[in-house]
Amino acid sequence: MRVRGVLLSRGGVLFSRSVALVAIVVVVGLLPWLSGRDAALSLLRARSAEQEPTPEALEAIRRELGLDGGPLPLLGEWLGGVLRGDFGRSWADGSAVLPSVLSGLGVSLTLMSAALAVTLALTCALCAPTLVRGARGTLRGGGTGAVAAVLGALPEFLIATVLLVTLSVWLGLLPPYGWQEPRHLVLPALALGIPAGGVLGRLVDDTLPAAFAEPWVGLWRSAGCGPGVIARAALRRALPALVPQLGLVAVGLAGGAVAVETVFAVPGIGRTALGAAEAQDLPLLQAAVLALVLLGVLAGILAGAARHWMLGPGLRDAALSLPAPAIGGGRRVGPVAGVCGAVLAVAVAWGSLLDPLAVDVATRLAGPSWEHPLGADALGRDVLARVGHGAAATLGVSALVCAGSYVIALTVGVLPGLASGAAEVANAVPPVIAGILVAAVLGPGTPGASVAVALVSWPALAAHAAALVSEVRAAAHLTAQRAIGSSPAWILTRHVLPAVAGPVARHAVLRLPGIALAMASLGFLGLGARPPAPEWGLTLAESLPYVERAPWAALVPAGMLLLLAALAVSLSTAGRRTGGAA
Repeated sequence: MRVRGVLLSRGGVLFSRSVALVAIVVVVGLLPWLSGRDAALSLLRARSAEQEPTPEALEAIRRELGLDGGPLPLLGEWLGGVLRGDFGRSWADGSAVLPSVLSGLGVSLTLMSAALAVTLALTCALCAPTLVRGARGTLRGGGTGAVAAVLGALPEFLIATVLLVTLSVWLGLLPPYGWQEPRHLVLPALALGIPAGGVLGRLVDDTLPAAFAEPWVGLWRSAGCGPGVIARAALRRALPALVPQLGLVAVGLAGGAVAVETVFAVPGIGRTALGAAEAQDLPLLQAAVLALVLLGVLAGILAGAARHWMLGPGLRDAALSLPAPAIGGGRRVGPVAGVCGAVLAVAVAWGSLLDPLAVDVATRLAGPSWEHPLGADALGRDVLARVGHGAAATLGVSALVCAGSYVIALTVGVLPGLASGAAEVANAVPPVIAGILVAAVLGPGTPGASVAVALVSWPALAAHAAALVSEVRAAAHLTAQRAIGSSPAWILTRHVLPAVAGPVARHAVLRLPGIALAMASLGFLGLGARPPAPEWGLTLAESLPYVERAPWAALVPAGMLLLLAALAVSLSTAGRRTGGAA
């Protein structure tokens, strides 16, 4: 029965991945039809801005693109071209799409390889204290603490901005932009690898104590095995359960590469996809997004194969007994939450009293002063005012997205089987890639960014709800209710939902800061709020071109996002201490 369960589980994972890939390929293939815009007009403008868009000219282009036959012929023609290696031609310059995608893909693979090296190095550094103490028998908790959790919560574009200002602008140690020599690889690799290393470091730190607590460790120690031997064996025991997380990290690297390549002007596939979305160059966008998604799927498959190989036939069943790792812990970081919350509250309250749209040309890019406590941006607008008013745009919209994700999670979670497969589909797409796809359909703006983040925010909540629903339905008192003839609707509304709604709501609140950071990342990339909205990500993006002349204008919104990330970690760990939703 156990073997059958394992086989069914593997079949379910394969099916979920297949459904996810098919769903994404269909959406990508139908982008010219889903966008709602006249693709013929976009192509006509790209070819010749002076040509009159007559009905005859537009109809000829529609026939050329196959847009006059409906969505299914359009999808079939695109898929046929992809299978032949023909991704079409760019609407912007008429060049073949495939060479541009392959060139960008090569750059991105190089960057992601370097970022993975940074990730593994940081992971080793973060989990080393736990490994050493566990091997010596002096382990009293993990060694990464809140440091790894904060690093894991930081968005890549934020780390990229801070690195650009400090190491390049202020210290002049590394070049800020370009892709000409190996030195240009350092800052982008750090920006991508630091948050991924924080995530993996915390996962390893949470898993190692369970391995060291197993009976074989004491037996080996009493038999005279040294700390080095025990440490290697504990790693061998703990790592297979974490190898699949490398696939999730790779998905995060693929999504984060879009922002990092934009900050450092790296000609990778992520920047190519973003530029194609902004220019409505749909053939190039289709190929670039498909390449990014395939990178994530391939990474997941390779991670699963690596885990299978590492376990070997003797450990595959035993590996299932280790508790699932999770970011969080029992560390008391209450003062951190208090300080971060107080600073955010003061900045928001003070800035809300000022005018975020008032322009004073004489103070353009001015530093902090009595008149402008946090300086002025490139248009002479007060940075503190934009931070204060941007809190409503950043956190208010995020709260609505969080509420929508909560409703979706409860709705889908009452059907655990459906929740599992649907969550796999949503998890296959990073928020940035979802933002690019939604922007291609709905156009850039706050509504589109909200939809994109909501599409990838509900899976974790739905998985939590599904687990709770399964647990509650198995309770003895519900078995008695069914035995006396209670209807399924009665059981659902009077017993199951009341037991599930509270914990999932607390979980949703803990994810609110992460949703706000995802909204800010889309605003930073130009996929969210539009100027002159004082949204934090947009404010940071507007100040980035002037970072060498006025670094404070970029560092202030970056600092607000850093405080928000630290507050998110504090709330998350506090929620775990109280047995909340995590």
